[in-house]
Amino acid sequence: MARFRGTMTGNRGQVSRLGTAKSGIMAHVDGWNSGVSVQATLNKEGQDTFFIYATGGSNSRQKVEYIGQLVDTENGYKYIPGSIQPA
Repeated sequence: MARFRGTMTGNRGQVSRLGTAKSGIMAHVDGWNSGVSVQATLNKEGQDTFFIYATGGSNSRQKVEYIGQLVDTENGYKYIPGSIQPA
């Protein structure tokens, strides 16, 4: 059963993909010089956690900067800035 769902719409219509609690899901959206990557997974407490990265886009994928993470807690969303790399 899917825990995560990703959708994308472009000039050829919409596509979607599913991810399980075990597999997670990852998405990249690139411009030529910049982009963003999001990885969704479960943390040790079983909470949905989204790791967010800035990328160099399709022109320079090697450039990656950790922005932070968003955690879905029972008290609402919690944003943790990217001052350290995730484990």
